[in-house]
Amino acid sequence: MMETQALDFPKINAVLRTNGTGEVTINGTSHPIEAADEAAVLTDALRIITETAAQLGRPVRVNTTDPDGQGLIIVSPDGVVSEASPTKPTPKREKDTVAATAAPSPEPAKVPTAPAPTPNAAAAEELPAQPSSAAPVTSGAAATAAPAQESSTDPTAAAEPAARRSLKDASFLVSTPMLQPATRGWRGVLSRLGIRMDPSPDELAEREDIRIVSQHWPGPRTVAVVNRKGGANKTPTVVMLSAILARYSGAATIAWDNNESQGTLGWRTEKGAHNNSVLDLIDSSQTLLSPSAQAAEIAQFVHHQTPDKFDVLRSDENDEGDHEVTAEEVDIAHQVLTRYYRLIVMDSGNTSRAANWRRMIHHTNQLVVPVTAIEDRAEAARLTLQTLESRGGHDAELARNAVVIVSESTDAKRSMSGDALKRAKDEARRIADAFTPHVRAVVRIPYDPALVNGPIRYDALQPATQRAWLAAAAAVATGF
Repeated sequence: MMETQALDFPKINAVLRTNGTGEVTINGTSHPIEAADEAAVLTDALRIITETAAQLGRPVRVNTTDPDGQGLIIVSPDGVVSEASPTKPTPKREKDTVAATAAPSPEPAKVPTAPAPTPNAAAAEELPAQPSSAAPVTSGAAATAAPAQESSTDPTAAAEPAARRSLKDASFLVSTPMLQPATRGWRGVLSRLGIRMDPSPDELAEREDIRIVSQHWPGPRTVAVVNRKGGANKTPTVVMLSAILARYSGAATIAWDNNESQGTLGWRTEKGAHNNSVLDLIDSSQTLLSPSAQAAEIAQFVHHQTPDKFDVLRSDENDEGDHEVTAEEVDIAHQVLTRYYRLIVMDSGNTSRAANWRRMIHHTNQLVVPVTAIEDRAEAARLTLQTLESRGGHDAELARNAVVIVSESTDAKRSMSGDALKRAKDEARRIADAFTPHVRAVVRIPYDPALVNGPIRYDALQPATQRAWLAAAAAVATGF
């Protein structure tokens, strides 16, 4: 066997990182790897390990580490990879001990003898029950005390025929889908080489999140992203949730800037070939809601995000205008959008008393409260939830079932010092823990420079950030 030939020398560790780098360490000598993607890193790592096995003329054992965990593989001199046993072989002395302990006695076991009959019925009741392996007792007081079940059965009675099942209750279809093999990390490499490996717990959790955000719900769903403090990450949250829900579910998704005057969603997203905003959509609502209206007509009022597959309805960007969106206009716009879209993710202003803000809450199915890991943003998020809870009814229910998304502070990250990074993570964890008892779910998001300035694109995020936002979207979709 390949594994039995592989020795612990040399000691080989292979590390795969999410940033497109890796490292193979052979007896303390490091071989760094940089490549275009994860597959290229794994290919280079296997090449280095195979060369070592070829020089030794025998298989080698490799400890693997990747974002999904640790493993153990065997690599032969000709590059054949197999899974190694996760446990070490039992030493011979331990094997002998186990075998001696487990060996059966050469003498047959004796059947316990029933106690002698006693003339006293009370004494018979005190007798211990016979073990199930003992020979049946047929005489004496114990026999008298035991119920004679066989005597009450009519030996001439015919056995009842088994009930025949209906064909409507039977099926040859397999109800449980087969688990797909691993696709990531070293487990994925082994699966592609023909050695089927189950996915790691992390990969299984990611698959479940993808399943949740990929569903279609009966009827439209509206998400409101709220925080009374500016700079709390509302707009990036709207963009990320819209992108993930649109990408995975394939459902028509709209991100709507419901700022009472001028919002920033249009500045952080792709602009279409027109300048229309929510006010233009409201003005054309009768046409858009008419029976003869076609689905494509909505395109002249929204701005499509070509990489992320969702649309944006901008707020009014006319600097000379002073129009503020009213509650009635929110109703009209929402009626139009629910005709053309399955999912609506609403950005919001900072005034919870504004008429359009309160009307947005009326239409909301799931509340999301973003917060950067800074005290005043967290306090504003708490007050936002407290305000909704104090209003009772639908508003209070939204607050109790809210999803809080805590992003690491960008201010602490700018210095990029070790102490600043640790403080940013610790503060995000502290704030997340403080919100946990009061809402349905709390998700932490790592810092990512792609979210700080300019247009926001899902593909521009680091893998760890993408994974965190997927978890956040799954938490939101669970509330649908």
